Amino acid sequence: MRHRKSGLKLNRTASHRDAMFRNMVTSLFKHQRIQTTDAKAKELRRWADHLVTLAKRGDLHARRQAMAIVREKKVVHKLFEEAQSRFKAISGGYTRVVKLGRRAGDAAPISVIELVTPSADVDETKKKTVKAKATVPDKKAVEEKAAADEKGPDAATGAMPVEKEARKAAEPEEKIEEQTGDQPAAEAAAPETETNAGDDKKETPEKSGEGPLPDTEKK
Repeated sequence: MRHRKSGLKLNRTASHRDAMFRNMVTSLFKHQRIQTTDAKAKELRRWADHLVTLAKRGDLHARRQAMAIVREKKVVHKLFEEAQSRFKAISGGYTRVVKLGRRAGDAAPISVIELVTPSADVDETKKKTVKAKATVPDKKAVEEKAAADEKGPDAATGAMPVEKEARKAAEPEEKIEEQTGDQPAAEAAAPETETNAGDDKKETPEKSGEGPLPDTEKK
């Protein structure tokens, strides 16, 4: 039985297992992702989460504890510089394991373990939720609008809906435009009739055949 025995043995001694995971966790923080078997990837998550927790704490003692595990000083410095901003929004789950299938040769299940970027993931989820809320109409507003359209005038204020008010306001304007459009035509026709009547009056003596009157004053 395996009571009170945490972690996987992986058919290795304790010293061999610790040395292997120290190398793997150093490569993980150096290259951001590595490929290994499923069993090793699952066990490596415990080491990686512990180191990220130390880096988020950020004090001198935490840095010395990380240096006892990670083999390269540059990797430790990079981890402590980025951990505060990169993993600030989450308190666990700093790695992701993606299964790739089986390895050719021994058919061992292979996985990729990588560090997550929670800041970008959180921003994308927030944008999606904001877009979803903006696209979904308010149910109460839709019901109130439908009820107002069915009732017509508002019972409380006696006001007509906006569309009906706009139609009523547009009808008198159209009538006024029609009346003003007919007046210039009537005014233009009236002078023509007056000029025609004057011409008829001038032409009447010539049509009677009497001719011009004699000039008596010259005699």
